[in-house]
Amino acid sequence: MTRHRRPTLEREAALWREGRRLVAGIDEVGRGPLAGPVVAAAVVFPPGTKPLRGLDDSKRLTAAARAEIAVAIRARALAIGVGAASVHEIDRLNIRRASILAMRRALDRLRCTPAYVLVDGLPCPELGVPHTAIIDGDARCQSIAAASVIAKTVRDRLMQLLALRHPGYLWERNKGYSTTAHLAALDAHGLTAHHRLSFQPVTQLVLL
Repeated sequence: MTRHRRPTLEREAALWREGRRLVAGIDEVGRGPLAGPVVAAAVVFPPGTKPLRGLDDSKRLTAAARAEIAVAIRARALAIGVGAASVHEIDRLNIRRASILAMRRALDRLRCTPAYVLVDGLPCPELGVPHTAIIDGDARCQSIAAASVIAKTVRDRLMQLLALRHPGYLWERNKGYSTTAHLAALDAHGLTAHHRLSFQPVTQLVLL
């Protein structure tokens, strides 16, 4: 059996050795759901920080484990910024551009200016900052993994709060994703202001 490798500080350490003292990892969550915003986080660890025990790609962690490691991230990080793009911005811009907007907002909300950014996925020239894109970065790079955990915990909490206002859609469980229960609720109750009108099958309901 292949042993699962957790995120490391290899890329951050290489940049620190080059003199880039402030390195931010950035990731977003919520590209796929039918409802709710897309949320991004940027995390800067102090140069020379040690690996954070228990940290992993947020998708590999349980909700309880994410909540616990998020506390450790906030205690260890030099700076954390969180940004979001609303449902209306997603519908107006498209999900890719809205995700990058959320990332830019997360970077802007850092209390320091990073010299370099590590991004999960593909290059994002629209960020306007020097960066390296890392495929599966949330599983390979500590700063990106930390950003994925912060973004995920923030967005999940937001969807839980929205679920209190719209209890029929079970957002506290599905977080706005296209589950059978969510689709059944759409059919039974119709749309809310938090649904993405540009996403199928929401678009079909708008056209009815």
